[in-house]
Amino acid sequence: MTPKPRTLRLAVAGGGTGGHTYPALTTITAVREQLATRSIALDVTWYGTTAGLESKVAAQNGIAFRPLAAGKVRRSLKPAALARTAVDLLKVPFGIAQAAVSLARHRPDVVLSTGGYVAVPVGLAAALTRRPLVMHEQITTLGLANRLLARVATAVAVSHPSSRADLPARAHHRVTVTGNPIRPALLAGDAERGRTQHQLQDALALVYVTGGAQGSAQINRLVAEVLPELLEHCQILHQTGPDHLTTATQRAASLPPALAERYHPLPYVTDHLEDVYAAADLVIGRAGAGTLAELTALGKPSVLIPLVPTAGHEQQRNAETLADQGAAVALVGDQATGPRLLESVLPLLKDPVRRNDMAAQARAMGRPDAARQLADLVIRHSGIKQ
Repeated sequence: MTPKPRTLRLAVAGGGTGGHTYPALTTITAVREQLATRSIALDVTWYGTTAGLESKVAAQNGIAFRPLAAGKVRRSLKPAALARTAVDLLKVPFGIAQAAVSLARHRPDVVLSTGGYVAVPVGLAAALTRRPLVMHEQITTLGLANRLLARVATAVAVSHPSSRADLPARAHHRVTVTGNPIRPALLAGDAERGRTQHQLQDALALVYVTGGAQGSAQINRLVAEVLPELLEHCQILHQTGPDHLTTATQRAASLPPALAERYHPLPYVTDHLEDVYAAADLVIGRAGAGTLAELTALGKPSVLIPLVPTAGHEQQRNAETLADQGAAVALVGDQATGPRLLESVLPLLKDPVRRNDMAAQARAMGRPDAARQLADLVIRHSGIKQ
């Protein structure tokens, strides 16, 4: 008689932004791959809001999605923001009830929460229905949702050891430092392929400028202020964001031909980001959790211009953490000017030894196996025998 195939039932909660959504997706993939080696199937249900990125990502990857009510707490004290928060908070009890009914019915073996306000109803419902909850925090300081869920989580996974200080004392014994999952493909970049794809010169240092998928008006402006001076010493692949490409293209057209051919603006790196990273000698960018995970896992020196303000000054703390370890230069607040950017970048372009030292420090902080570590934790708490 053929044995009945085993299945691990996983509920996932987290989203709203890519910082919460993509680590969840990467972990789902890692869990599935690990289970496949033991002939165990994976049945995933993703909980979130229809307005969040998680609904689109789940659909794109063939993952069952269950919408529920969730409320966002806004840190602004402006009357309009306070009013919206008050309305949103009324949704939370309903969302908890929705999640509790669903979890009681489907009885997942384990629940994975990757943060964001959409995770709160499911995380609390997991506690109410006695489902094991593995909570993951991507940033150096805990978000509001995870500060709450850490009190009821079965296991708490953090990306940085410093996050322990933000946890309640009774949660410390449940903490595992896993790192922040990144896509495995990013670890397999080919520098030569990256240079060929973007028509880059072999003998000239490459600076990769990125403000994320939508670009950064601030970073674009600072680079524009000193672009000719920078291009005297390097070539630049500039991810401007779709809304800023026209301005960058016009700027390129105004450059002397010898410099213009060193400047490569594009709206977004749609394919083979791993090859761009492999080819890059220096990265200029924001300091979000995903960016930090990538820079440290890959060992890339960087000049970081954190978005200010962010919740809990998250990006500023991230940038300063890397800078304190000698892995990056942080331009925070009033320091984020065109001249300071030029003063930071030019010495690095002229000193490959210092760049190598920064790369080594970044790599020492990296956790390229974060997805596997978090997947191990999820499987361990699912009750599936090893």
